[in-house]
Amino acid sequence: MMSFVSLLLVGILFHAIQAEQLTKCEVFHKLKDLKDYGGVSLPEWVCTTFHTSGYDTQAIVQNDDSTEYGLFQINNKIWCKDDQNPHSSNICNISCDKFLDDDLTDDIMCVKKILDKVGINYWLAHKALCSEKLDQWLCEKL
Repeated sequence: MMSFVSLLLVGILFHAIQAEQLTKCEVFHKLKDLKDYGGVSLPEWVCTTFHTSGYDTQAIVQNDDSTEYGLFQINNKIWCKDDQNPHSSNICNISCDKFLDDDLTDDIMCVKKILDKVGINYWLAHKALCSEKLDQWLCEKL
């Protein structure tokens, strides 16, 4: 019984280490590969991810007929594939659960595809909340 409890605790801790709640400055620096891609600045991305997921790499939002995953809330109907939506277009050619860890490499690759195909307006928060007065989203320190 004791080994089961230990194993359970290790499993919980391992899962907690795999994803994280980021800070504004961490997001700013982790998203440097998106700087000015598609004409979107880093402060715009910091603002957009804050209003989209609260900087939470494990954020999952269930909608009526779809689910959105991770920091960028990437939707399973078109961009990634999961068990809920096995007939997804899966344009990013990835399992949706890959957007739930703290390695943002695959997230950023998919975000670039989204920008190329539909633009920044995919993220509804951007136009409403992140297109002006962006000084508060700057972060130059590590």
